Formats: sequence, structure tokens, C-alpha cells
Amino acid sequence: MTYQGLNTEEVRALAAQGKTNRLPEKAGMTVPGIIASHVFTYFNAIFALLALLLILTGSFRSLTFLPVVIANTLIGIIQQLRSKKVLDELALLDVSEYLCLRDGAEVKVPSDQLVLGDVIRLSIGQQIPADAVVLDGEAGVNESLLTGEEDEVEKKAGSELKSGSFLTAGTVTARLTRVGAESYAAQLTAKAKEIKDRTSEMIRDIETVIRVAGIAIIPVGGLLLWQAVAVNHLGWKEGINSMVGAVIGMIPEGMYLLMTMALALSAMRLAREKVLLHDMRSIETLARVDVLCLDKTGTITSPEMNVSETFLPAQKSDPLSPEPAAVEAVTDLTAKEQAEALLSSYIRTMTDSNITMEALRAYFPAREPFEDAAVQPFNSRKKYSQIDLAETSYRLGAPEYLLSPEQLEENRENIERRAAAGQRVMAFTGGREPDSRPLLFVVLQNRIRENAKETFAGFAAQGVTVKVISGDNPMTVSRVAAEADIANADRYVDATTLDTEEKLKEAALKYTVFGRVSPEQKKGLILAMKEKGLKVAMSGDGVNDILAMKEADCSVAMGGGSDAARQAAQVVLLDSDFSHMRQIVSEGRRDINNITRSATLFLYKNIFSLLTALFAILLTIAYPLRPAQVSLISGFNIGIPAFLLALEPNERKQQGHFIQNTLLRSLPAALSAFFVINAVAFFSDRLAAIPREEVGTACTYLLAMAGFFILFSISRPLNKYRVAVIVLSMAGFFLCTVVLNDLFELVRVSGRTLLKCLELAASEYLLMKGLTLVMGKKILKQDRTSSPA
Repeated sequence: MTYQGLNTEEVRALAAQGKTNRLPEKAGMTVPGIIASHVFTYFNAIFALLALLLILTGSFRSLTFLPVVIANTLIGIIQQLRSKKVLDELALLDVSEYLCLRDGAEVKVPSDQLVLGDVIRLSIGQQIPADAVVLDGEAGVNESLLTGEEDEVEKKAGSELKSGSFLTAGTVTARLTRVGAESYAAQLTAKAKEIKDRTSEMIRDIETVIRVAGIAIIPVGGLLLWQAVAVNHLGWKEGINSMVGAVIGMIPEGMYLLMTMALALSAMRLAREKVLLHDMRSIETLARVDVLCLDKTGTITSPEMNVSETFLPAQKSDPLSPEPAAVEAVTDLTAKEQAEALLSSYIRTMTDSNITMEALRAYFPAREPFEDAAVQPFNSRKKYSQIDLAETSYRLGAPEYLLSPEQLEENRENIERRAAAGQRVMAFTGGREPDSRPLLFVVLQNRIRENAKETFAGFAAQGVTVKVISGDNPMTVSRVAAEADIANADRYVDATTLDTEEKLKEAALKYTVFGRVSPEQKKGLILAMKEKGLKVAMSGDGVNDILAMKEADCSVAMGGGSDAARQAAQVVLLDSDFSHMRQIVSEGRRDINNITRSATLFLYKNIFSLLTALFAILLTIAYPLRPAQVSLISGFNIGIPAFLLALEPNERKQQGHFIQNTLLRSLPAALSAFFVINAVAFFSDRLAAIPREEVGTACTYLLAMAGFFILFSISRPLNKYRVAVIVLSMAGFFLCTVVLNDLFELVRVSGRTLLKCLELAASEYLLMKGLTLVMGKKILKQDRTSSPA
């Protein structure tokens, strides 16, 4: 049936009414949304309130924390806007286009420019862009991303198509009935892309720290102010200064910014390599991966496929009589030529457009298609396609699924010899069941990617186990994997023998190569590995990979793959170059390692400030540090070194949990500084012999020294870059204490006080070392064995 579709005027009118398939953009991804997300934060509101209180009491020198807060906000906005610009430009390359009938002609239209009532043609592998009704054709549709049901649903004329589902077989012509926010596509983020919204471990832990700090500062700050004014009878100005000094020390203001910037910078670097991240958090997930599961075609081998040869069955019977209209003068051809002629008509009749069918069409001369043929496109579960004619049937697919045991045994030697060479063998059969017979075997091959060996060697060096899960012959896949130097490639299994859940779970850890795997088995293998506590990534390019991709901790799709696979994945390799995976893992490990290391500095200050504030409340004494002094330490002990260290390459695989690692690293320094500084503040006259007017400055020096001790500890093993960061931070701090001492409310101390500070700093260091041995011996060992940049 011929369809005209909408005309140009109708399309314009519908677009003007907003009846397009454009989905609402997330508020956080618009320019105003990005600015608002950085400006209107909980902690910025706290900072604004503290600044207002200081201004009202005339404590202008205590406002030194404001430039840091403003700089953090501006840096965050600028960096995320830069990242948005790069990613938006890259995302244009990932837009799915659909064949649409307009003004009676077929045109390609991006999914977000489709309008209500458009007539579109859908084929295997395409994701349905909006709710529609089938006008013509038949197709198998998988709705698992929406309903959770994995069975293929047959769709005919009059059937409803839901956006977010995808075609697994056949082709249809359909009219869009609901578009944009009114269709299932509006729920795609929560359903089809639910894997993208999983909060990663590091982000979850950082958000927990920020949440706890955000809750704690209100009662602690209120109690400090009440105690200073009502109990110690200090003036409002002095009380507010004491309270502000404690509160700004408890706020982890730079931790979330540091994480956001590090991830954004990684996303920008990857974008330049044509790697699109649907979710920046997937960088962290990939960095923690233990097992990477992938298909053979498009990853180990190039996506291009070609026919290398054809051969007749070992026990060749007379070829089946073809349809008269299909093959002319067939009696003048040899047996092989007759079979090839039949196959040529078969592939011209078949509607599939996958790389295998394209390779066959490029190899075999064009012939007239079969007439009055009932077509069943290739099915990843059955492993073959089929055409039914009035007198006979033809099938093309995996020999193991098409041949009888006797036929398979007769041809086993020829099939396995080619499979052992890394070639793929397909069988072309004819006849009704159970009298179907092999007519011809077709041998296809892909060449190994040029950088495949280097890529998989890199994964091995990073401690990532690679497993190959394919629908091809396991012997073929094993040979190809071995040529790519994948470890243990000789450990292969035919998934058709894994007929129970127990066998599948046992095989998941035992074997490296899996052949003849169904989509459900791919999913089962992923789940079996995850049950053993492994972090699993899945790479795929077809609809048969989506179930497994959905269950994996992180999913990767090839840019040249199906629309459905690309939309379901967290990471898309737009140029289909699998070698980029190494860089993604490296970027993720850089982010995890450096953020974990830098977060230690933030937590050190936060824990110290909280403990000291509680101690001051308990003993009804004033908080020993002024806001300006805390700002100085925040800048040179934490902010500058944390930012610079976050830029350093670091590919070591992170062990343990983020919150555990950071606490074990930060607690020894925080506790050491707490004990020594509060001893000075409370017992200065009797123990430290430090004059009262010099106590605040001495406490600042001691807190800074503890910070430099921990900076030195987390920077090991030292290299030139890390030494430069430490020297720069120390030089900046001491320069400010000399040149800008008035700004930071530091007094000139006597030589005796300086000597006493050095003695107390030594005590801090020894106490920190002792606590570290008790609390973090394992963490320190990991630090010493980490690879220098």
C-alpha cells in the first residue's frame, strides 16, 4: 500500500503547536539550570548568612572566605558550561534518524523533529521513537525496557507500538499517535535508561558526607553562638566570629565541586575522542570494573565483514527445484552455481539489513527475488532466517541450528577446520521439515582490528578480565580471541550445552569465550558474575545485547550499532573504535584515585572542626580559630593541592570503599591536630607557655603543619609533580603569613613561641604516625605501591 504522509504545511503547523517529538530537556542541563545549580546551593546559603552576620557586626576581615566561595562557584559554572558545549556538539552525532514519508517521498528525519501523525518506516534494530500504530508490515518487538517482559511480541497492522521498545525482526510502516512528553519516550529515562540513574559508590559517599555536614552545622553553630554570648558573656561580634570560624571549617564546600570538575574534565577529554557519555558517573563505574564482556564483531574484529568462499555439503543431494520465476536457466548451471543462484534470490528477498546480509549481497550477483514469499527475518534466538514459498522453504543461519545431527556430523570436518581458522560458517538449507537438506555453506570473516592486541594487553595490565560472549561458533570466536591475545582464549564453551541455570552460573567464571549464546543467556552470564561480587561492564551493538547491557554495572554501545543499543547504553563509542575503552577506564581511575586522595584533605579539616567545636561547647570555651585563619588553611592546605592533584594521571585500580579509604587517611591527622591544638588553646599558660594573644596564630600554624603532613602522606610515592604541588602550597601559606598577616588575623609571634610550635608539630607528627599504624596500615601500604604518574 502506498502512503503519502504529511505535507510540508501540515508539518509546520503541527511543529508550531508544539506537537513534535522533542522531549523536555533536564533542567540541570540547561545554561540557567547549570548556573542555578552552582549558585543556589544549601552551603552557599549558609555562607551568605554567615557573611551577612559578619557584615552586620563589622567583622570585615573575617570575610576572607567569600572570595574562595565565589571563585569555587564561578569555576564550577564555567567548567560545566564548557563541558556542556563540547558534549552538546558531540551529541548531535548520536541523533537517530528515521525514514519518514512526507509529501509522498521518503526523507530522513531526526527523532526530535518528527511530528504527530508522521508516517515512518521501522526496521530491525531501530528503537521506536514515539507511540504509533502499525499501518503495514509485520515485526517482532521487544518491550522489555518498558515492561520487564523479555518475550518478543508480534506486531501486525493495527497493533500499537510503544516508544522505548525496539524491533528485533521484520519491518513495518507506522503512524505516530503520541509524541514528545505525551508518549512513552517521556518515561524513557526512568525505564529504558534506568541503568543511567544508578548512583555510583563515590558520589553516594560524597553526598552522604555533605548531607551529614549540612545537618550538623546548624545545631553546632547555634550552640556555639549561644554559649559564647549567653554563657561566656562575649559580645555579639566576638561570638559570631567564633561561631563562623567553626562552621566554615565544618563545610566540605570544595569536595562536590572537585568531583564535578574532575568528571566534567574527563568527559571533555573523552568527547574529543568521539566518546559520548550519557552519564558522567559511568566513568567511575567503568574504572571499578573487574570483568569486561564483549561481542566478537565490531570489538575484536572490524565491523566490516566479507565472504571468503562457499562450499558444497559433504553429502550433496540434488538441489531442490527452485521457483521458476526465481532462477532462470538453472538447469544449465553446476550444482554449486544452482545453490548460489538460489541463495542470491534468497538474500534479495530477505528484508534484513545487518552486516552479514550486506556482505552476502556484496558478494553474490543480483538476481530476481522470490515471488509470493513469506519472509521471517533473522532471529537471534533461533539463529537463522527463513523464507517460505508455495512448494518449499529456505533457511540461512547457524549450521548447529539448521542441520540434523547426521548432517552436522557429515560436514563437521569442513565446518570445524574453517572455524578453527577464525572464520564463520553459515548453512543455506532447503526443504520442509523434517526433510530439510543443506544446499550450500558460506564462509565469512572479519579482520582483527589493528589496535586489538594493544587494547586487550592494556586491559590485562589494568587488571580487567575480558570475556567474549557471541552468537557465533565457539571455536571461531576462540580462535579470533586468541589472535587478539585475549588471556585464556582457549577456554571456550558452546552455550547450547548450558541448558540449566546451574550450568550457566558455573560456566560464567570458568570460561573466557562463550559461543552460540542467546540474548537471555547473555543476561544470565552477566547476573551470574555480579552474584559473585564482580563489577561487570557489557559492550554491545545489537538488539540481542540490550538485555545483558541493562543488567551490567556499565554498558557500552558502538556508534555504528542499532539505535536501541545506543539509547540503552551509558557510554557510546561514536566512531565504533573499541580501543577508546582503555582511555575511559584510565580516566575513571584517575578520577577515583585523585578524588579519593583529595577528599582526604577536605575530611581532615571537617573532622577537626567538628571535634573542636563540640569540645568548645562541652567545656564552654571559645573556638580557637578565627574565620580568616580557617580560610587561609582551606586555601593552601586543601583547595590548591586538592585541585592540582586531581589533574594528575593515575591508573591504579582502587581497592576498598571510598568512605573507608578517606576516613582512614584523614582521621589520624584530624585527631592529632585536635588533641595538640586544643591542648594549646585550653592549657596554653600551663603546658605550652604560649602567650594568650599568640594562641590563635600558633593554632593556625599547628593546623597547617598537620595538613602538610597529610598532604605529604597522600602524595607518596613522590614524583616531580607531587613535590612541586607540596612546595607551592607550603610557599603560598608561609608567604601569606608574612605578607598578609593582618588580613588573616595573624600576629607576630616570638621566637620562643615558634620553637614551641615546632616541638608541638613534632608531637603532632608522631601522634599521627601512631594513629595511622593503628587505623590505616593497609591504606598506607596501598599508597606506597601505587604507580607514580
